[in-house]
Parts: sequence; structure tokens; C-alpha cells
Amino acid sequence: MTDDVVPIIGGTGALGFGIALRLAQAGTRVVIGSRDEGRALESAARLNAQVDGARAEGAENGDATVRGPIVLLCVPFRNQSENLANLKGVLQPGQILVDATVPLAAAISGRATRLLGVPQGSAGQQAGEMVPDGVEVVSALHTVSAATLNDLRHKLDEDVLVAGDSLDAKRRVAELIARIDGLRPVNAGRLEAAKLIEGLTPLLIGINSRYKTQSGVHISGLPDDLW
Repeated sequence: MTDDVVPIIGGTGALGFGIALRLAQAGTRVVIGSRDEGRALESAARLNAQVDGARAEGAENGDATVRGPIVLLCVPFRNQSENLANLKGVLQPGQILVDATVPLAAAISGRATRLLGVPQGSAGQQAGEMVPDGVEVVSALHTVSAATLNDLRHKLDEDVLVAGDSLDAKRRVAELIARIDGLRPVNAGRLEAAKLIEGLTPLLIGINSRYKTQSGVHISGLPDDLW
């Protein structure tokens, strides 16, 4: 396990692949994880073809997870619980799981502009209950458009709200996010704030649909030193 490698579970999907692209563009080594190793390898080859000098790898989710200390979970809500259950024997104490899951009603054939109720309060809190002891969950990356992430010609300029119960874990995740040019990580408080952050995603989906754009979040009036 090395700090220089970032595993991305669900890296073959639009959000996961977009984050992988941007991190690779910033010089970070990524491992794209998938339930299907073949799909992961194909996605890694596609990324390497798009980003000069990229060294992306593909692996089955379990094999990908053990490669780095900060693991990104970028899967649809309907797959979150299954993925976490499968990774429970793989995640190790000291690792950080960054949960980017949003419980959109689209997971049950509803509207993407509506949020599902989660008994734990949020997808992030559900992840917090499901990971092994000693694994910190940080909730982040819900409001950045997958479409803009995947378009390397698009200049990013927005904030990423980061929530979690460990300040050290949040700082480490913030340092990772800040590698992506145009993204500014903002401390949004404890993990319970994930419910509020996740609710911004369906709101932005509605706004973007209405105005035919890809808007993001920007918090004004913050000091220069956020961490």
C-alpha cells in the first residue's frame, strides 16, 4: 500500500472515471476498480490513452482496495451496500473511505431530482456503519458534475464539501481533492452533515436541467487558509 496510489471503486462509471481522469492529469497514480476486472482494465487503458504520462491500472474491486490508504467509492446508491459488504474483509484499519454516494430516487426508478430516505440519515452515515472498525469514512465529491470531470477541456472552478468525524482524515482527503485544478475542498463538519451535502445533488440536477448547464457549488466569504 502506498500514498502515491488512489483506488477508485466504481471507476468505470461516469463519476469515478471522471475523478480518475482529473487525478491522473494531476500526476496521481490511480487504480480503477470494478466487479469485472476486464472492464477495469479497459477503462484504465482508455484513461492512459487520454492523459499523457498517466499510469492508471485496472483491477477487481477487492484487489484495487488494498492498493492505497485513501479509497474512493463512486457507485450508484443501489450498489453501495453490496460493494461495502464485499469490501468489509478487504478494508483495513487506518484506511480512509471517501463515499461519494447519493441516494437518488432514480435508484428505484424514481426521479433524479428527489432524494431517498436512508435509515442512518445519509449514504455517508450508512457507509460509516458498514465499514470495519478503524476505517474512517469521509463524505465528499457529490456536487461535481461527472460530465465536466470527463471533459478535460472544461476548466473546473467550484468547491467540494467534505464531511467526516476525523479532522485528520478530512485533511488528507482535502489534500487529495486539491490536486485537481479548480476544486477547493471545504470543511463541512461531521459526517452527519452528509445528509445535507447529498441533498445538493438532486437540487443541482434540477437546476442544470432547467438551465441546460453544469453548475456546481461555490461558498463565498471563506478565508484563504481552510485547513
